[in-house]
Formats: sequence, C-alpha cells, structure tokens
Amino acid sequence: MSIAGPASFVHTMEPMFSFHLRVVFIHVIITHPLLRISNDIEDLWVGPRKGASVWRSNGDATLYIKPQSVFVNPQVAMLQYLVPFLLLAVPALALPAPGACTTLPENINFTPNPELTNPFAFLDGSPVVTPEQWACRREEIGQLFQRFELGTLPPRPEKVSGSFANGVLTVNATEAGNSISFTVPITPPKNATLAGKGPFAAVIAVGGASIPIPSDVAIINFNNNDIALQNDQSSRGVGKFFTLYGTNHSAGALIAWTWGISRIIDVLETTQGHNIDVKRLGVTGCSRNGKGAYVAGAFEERIALTLVQESGSGGAGCWRISDDMLNKQNITTQTASEIVQENVWFSPNFNQFVNEVTVLPFDHHMLAGLVAPRGLLVIDNTGIDWLGPESVWGCQTTGHLIFEALGIPSSMGITQEGNHDHCALPADEAPDVTAFINRFLKGQQVNTTVFDTDGPNNVGFVQPNYVNWKVPRLL
Repeated sequence: MSIAGPASFVHTMEPMFSFHLRVVFIHVIITHPLLRISNDIEDLWVGPRKGASVWRSNGDATLYIKPQSVFVNPQVAMLQYLVPFLLLAVPALALPAPGACTTLPENINFTPNPELTNPFAFLDGSPVVTPEQWACRREEIGQLFQRFELGTLPPRPEKVSGSFANGVLTVNATEAGNSISFTVPITPPKNATLAGKGPFAAVIAVGGASIPIPSDVAIINFNNNDIALQNDQSSRGVGKFFTLYGTNHSAGALIAWTWGISRIIDVLETTQGHNIDVKRLGVTGCSRNGKGAYVAGAFEERIALTLVQESGSGGAGCWRISDDMLNKQNITTQTASEIVQENVWFSPNFNQFVNEVTVLPFDHHMLAGLVAPRGLLVIDNTGIDWLGPESVWGCQTTGHLIFEALGIPSSMGITQEGNHDHCALPADEAPDVTAFINRFLKGQQVNTTVFDTDGPNNVGFVQPNYVNWKVPRLL
C-alpha cells in the first residue's frame, strides 16, 4: 500500500497492515546517515534498513520510505524539508478482498483434540506462513465461531438512521419490513476544561463500566439487554435484535449485542453534535458483559481498543482448559455444559458440543486473533475459581502468541490479580487500563507491555500440555 506525499516522497507500508492515519504537518530536520524526526506528539527514529529508511511507531509497526524518493546529499550535513508526517494511530489488519478466501465447507470432520487448536493452520491443515494467509485464516476463524458457537452476525440492515439530541443517540434500523429503535446516552468527558473542545475518544460500556474511564474520554452506555435479553433460558429470542430478525435467528446474545454496537457506530458516523471521534472508540464490560465486550471487539473492526474484565468461561477462558480444571483438578469452575443451561449468550448450535468441547475446531485463544492487531487488554481475578483463572491465563497467554506472530506483542496485555470483589478493579491495575486508553484512544506513545498474574506457577497452566505448534513470524 502506498500513499503519495509531496514532491517525490512515497511512503510505503508493510503489506499486512492498513492504518487509520492522522496527518500532522511538521518541519523535519534530515541528517545523514541516521535520521531523527521529532514533533510534539512523539519521537520516532528513522534509519537505513536494506536500502530503505524505517519509521517506527510504538515499536509495533513500521513505515518505510523508498530510498530513491528521498534526496540526501552526503556532502550536506543537514537538509530541511517540509513533509507531511503520517502518525500511526490505530493499526488494522488489511481485510482480504471479497472472494480471496475460501468459505467453510458444508461438512466438517470433528476430531477430538485436547490441545488448544493451532491458529496458524487452516481447517484443512495447511499452514499459515504469510500475512495474506493469516488474513484468510482470521476470516475462517470468525466463520467457525459464528457457525458453531455464537450464531450468525447479520450485515448492516437495509436501512440505518439516527439522531442525536440532549445527550442521547437514537438508532433506527429496518430490515425486511421490520423496524426497531433504541437509544444510548452519551456522557461527555468529565474534565470541565474540555468544554467546547473535541471531538473526543469514547468507550462503549456494555451494561455499564466498572473500570476507571479518564476524565477526557466520553462514555457511551449501551443497554445490551434491550437488544438481547440475558435473564436465563427463557430469554432466548427476546430483544429488539430478534424483533428485527425473528425469534428463531441463530444468534446468541453476545453476537446480537455486537450487532447493536455496530449500529451505534453506524449512527455516530452519520450524525453530528455528539462530539465523538469515531476513529477512537473502545469497548468494555465485566463478567457476562465482559464476554460481550470481547466478542464485539473481535467482530467489529471499528473498535480500536477492547477492555475485557473478568469475563470467565465463554469470554477470556478456553473451553478445554475450563473442562480440565473441573474434571481433572476438581476445581469448581464454569464450563460449557453448565453455561448453556444458565443463559442464552451462545447460539443453540453450540449445544451439541458442550459435552465434548475437544472436537471444536477453535477455542477462545482465537478471539484474541480476531481482535488483533487492534488494542486488547484482558483483566482477570485469580481469587474467583468460577471465573477459571487458570483457564483465562492459559487461554489468553496462548492468544498473545498471535500478537507476537504479527510483531505487535505490546498491543495485547493480560493482568490478573486476586483478593478483591468481582468487577472491582484493584488500584494497582488502574495504570494498565490508563496506559491502553492513552495509547489506543489518545494516540500517546506509552508502554503497554502488560503481562502479569499473582497466581503461582502461571496459575497452574502448563503450556506444553496445550500448545504443540510453532509460532510463525507473519511480518
């Protein structure tokens, strides 16, 4: 992908990424042979690499300048040139072109596999070794989740409209003659000094937020129960999503909420007055709503940051590890066979697998791969067995391997701490949340290397018992 700059400058980016970019005009001092570019946002180094110069941002992405595009006279110590500096804000995986990837076969052979499924091998066993192949594998993983666990995520309806007034965003949707409307209140940043400024980053709070949201970030409160109810088994097919698509639609509540969040973003993109920057949106939720936040971050590409709090099994936990905790270690934790009896978060299509989760051709470490390369912070509680802390740690540290393969390890963080109530964030974890928000919603250059648990011995997780595949370098 190339973006033409002024004069003869051509900025060429690594092919696996597309980017949300902000153009900032600065006065650049060019020296030879090592270049340093500074501005009021962050400092980036530029240096030769196999005949090309390299621009780095946050250590996770690289921009190249073709050498023939930059005039550098070695006899001149310094040149001044006014160039548009393209600041990397939020990387987004380049989506495959329509028809570039194969669809799932109608019939799939389900073979028991007690280990966590290899994210770097297609369903037919062929390996993923290139960025383009990963893009298709990622699409395949999304199809697997929808067909066998979550239910189908419908595309944008035939008609979406909305309005904003008095702090409330109204969303209208029409499909096949059926129409629904729902509203979400938007709370502007609490910092009084920001009055009259903006647009602002915002966090979509699924069922409310239980993490600290900075005073310069807006909050969009999403009443997910209005879209798909989650009281118990009697909630199946209840909610405005099912009013639009029918009570027999395959979607569980989690994918229905994702659909609702997508419609909120649709209306944010087409209305004025809300003062929200739609390129800087996060999503969060805790417990059952944390499951919803994770799924939304996985399937809605316009979300820049996903903050998952204490989501347990069916969220950040892996089905296989949770089953082993209960059946092999006698630890009372939530499993697939229990969860489908408790509520309607998952599609009815999932019921056939809950007593034999090892045949699933995926597990929840792959949700991390659907979020990548956007920001992801997983927050967990080692003090509540029901949440499956070993399952979450093992599942998400394995998911982190996908971010490592993509060369963006600091874009995903995992933090676990016990000795506190459910959904009560310990004070010493708040800086982790702030760092991710600062980086992915505010564009600041901060350290987001977060990889901590207070559970001894990796909370009991033994990686070789679940991972026997190698991690490729997809750069």
